[in-house]
Amino acid sequence: MVETSNAVAQEQVYQTSPAPVRQLNAKRSLLKFILLGIITLGIYPIVFYSGISADINVIAGRYDGRKTMHFCLLCFLVGPITLGIACLVWFHRISERIGDELNRRNIDYSFGAKDFWLWFVLGAFIIVGPFVYVHKLATASNKLAEHYNING
Repeated sequence: MVETSNAVAQEQVYQTSPAPVRQLNAKRSLLKFILLGIITLGIYPIVFYSGISADINVIAGRYDGRKTMHFCLLCFLVGPITLGIACLVWFHRISERIGDELNRRNIDYSFGAKDFWLWFVLGAFIIVGPFVYVHKLATASNKLAEHYNING
């Protein structure tokens, strides 16, 4: 009888809980992206996108069953081999995944793959487009991180 109660207690410990695994960064911003990108000679944007890819895996992984490739792997290996095509696919997929998670959590913010194509790709012709995309991406990831830090 004692063994049965210990087994039940151990099962309860190993069940997945809705509590956050860890506190996620909810203080990303365009200004920090630009200034630290200049100061670190382009290293901070790699850290920025790597953090977002790791965070979306923590936030959405158990719900959608997908895993986003780490940005460093994309940046240093897969991207150059595919002549940048994998980068377009990666940004499309992470934008879509963040948008889906915003909808699943009922967070009132519009973001998705369309923002990548309209702002980052087509917006490059007006020069400020990629900056608008980074701002929208940072805002969406901050909203997801804040929601996750509170609700899991």
